[in-house]
Amino acid sequence: MLRSQVKRTGSKSFRPSLLTKIAIPEMIAVAATKIIPFLSIIAIPLLKKDNSILVGIISMMDGLLRAGRYAFGPNRLHYCGPDANAEILAHIREGVADPGLAKLLSAFQTMYPYLLHIAHANEIKDPFNERVVEAYWVGNELLENISQKQFYRHLREGLRLKDRLGGKAFDRLTAKIEQGAVPHHSFHVLDIWKRTGHEEREHTLESIDSCRVSWGTVREINGPKIMVESEPILYENRKLRLGETTLRPITRRLEQEPDLDRLKIGDLVTIHWGVLCEVVNPRQLNFLRRYTLRHLNLANQTI
Repeated sequence: MLRSQVKRTGSKSFRPSLLTKIAIPEMIAVAATKIIPFLSIIAIPLLKKDNSILVGIISMMDGLLRAGRYAFGPNRLHYCGPDANAEILAHIREGVADPGLAKLLSAFQTMYPYLLHIAHANEIKDPFNERVVEAYWVGNELLENISQKQFYRHLREGLRLKDRLGGKAFDRLTAKIEQGAVPHHSFHVLDIWKRTGHEEREHTLESIDSCRVSWGTVREINGPKIMVESEPILYENRKLRLGETTLRPITRRLEQEPDLDRLKIGDLVTIHWGVLCEVVNPRQLNFLRRYTLRHLNLANQTI
């Protein structure tokens, strides 16, 4: 999708009937967050206090773009989602969260059912609500609100895993729900052991380490190329574990030239299929690490 096309479709994100309820200064702030997404860091806290409609709009915008950043990596490699990587990238780089992006992301065969499941279990209407997107990819309190029965139904009916994995494998998988498994991306990667996108085939150690959302600390920056200190997944003595921290090169693919200097040495970042997705804070990192280790330990029970 061309840059000009993204801008035209982006105007559909805001309905005139809603905008009439927002004061002029707030309209300016919304326009600014649409043109310069990073400005939302400043604008959103100021507006959350008084305008629930605006908060809902911004949450949808941030959730869509955040989901797009995590979905971009495997889509670029044609592992899942529609053949529309250039369009997804254009939306991310322009900061345009519109119905067109929502339609593209809704076509991801694994991610979208999980988002629907988390949203429904938490009585959230929008599956692209930012907290829902964060729950699946990084982790947060929403995952703990989902009952074991709801999660079982999602795996059987939502993803049809009993048909795809076979009865015995499905029973071994769902037994982990009683031991603390939750609908986090790390569960799907570490405990299912089969890709459920375009190609249904067994994971390898390399694909597991690429597919799970990993984390790291930025140690070197050289334009779009950076070095990140992270913990790889290792397989030793028939068990998976996190290894010692090592430096790994990452090429940033989602940022435009003016945005490259926003990343700083020491920033905590997430990585999915070799793509730097976002900068996270220590609290978010703790959630990601907690759920990854939980599902890694559960995976070791059935390796």
